[in-house]
Amino acid sequence: MQTDLSTSLQKGASGTPDTVWGGTDAASGLFTKLLVAQIKNQDPLEPTNPSEFVSQLTQLSEMESLQKLTSQVIANSRLIQGMQAVALGAQIGSLVTVMSDHVVLAEQPVPARIMLDNASSQVTLVLAGPDGSERRVALGAGGPGSLEYLIDPVKLGLAPGSYTLRVETDSGEIPFVELTGELTKVILSAAGTVSINVANVGDVLPDALTEFNGRQMSTTN
Repeated sequence: MQTDLSTSLQKGASGTPDTVWGGTDAASGLFTKLLVAQIKNQDPLEPTNPSEFVSQLTQLSEMESLQKLTSQVIANSRLIQGMQAVALGAQIGSLVTVMSDHVVLAEQPVPARIMLDNASSQVTLVLAGPDGSERRVALGAGGPGSLEYLIDPVKLGLAPGSYTLRVETDSGEIPFVELTGELTKVILSAAGTVSINVANVGDVLPDALTEFNGRQMSTTN
């Protein structure tokens, strides 16, 4: 009776290596037991080719190296995310600009910016409310470059709430909308992922950030 070690290991694997075998040491012990069993049960008249044992030992070495590499990558990723959270935390209270497809309106105007790669004779900002109703705002011609607009809910007659955003151009381009608001919070989840909360926007991923604008200047009478 001949036992293939790699097959035996694979049959026992229903999750990650660390959860199935308890780590690299446990995997090595299991591999050794299977190797001894294979040697004991081989046919004396047709012994296993020694090169097969060497091949299986090589497979074990490669598996252990992969486990260590995976663990190191995970550890480095968590370290980077932790450092990112600390760096962003130092910016709480600052004005930031983020890409977003929605805006949360109250009474105060929200600065918006549209980046156009191509010139367009007519740019329209469309705000869709929770009920599906749309408010279309003609911004005129623009681009290529930056087209800035102040979303004023009072002037536009928009009730407080969350609105989705999209931009229409006669060139067919679909540009992103960038909104500016105060960075109010940095969230580090149990899984190690980082997100930020921006006033007038809500929770977004750090890669939505396009600009740090510094802290707001306080005025005294």
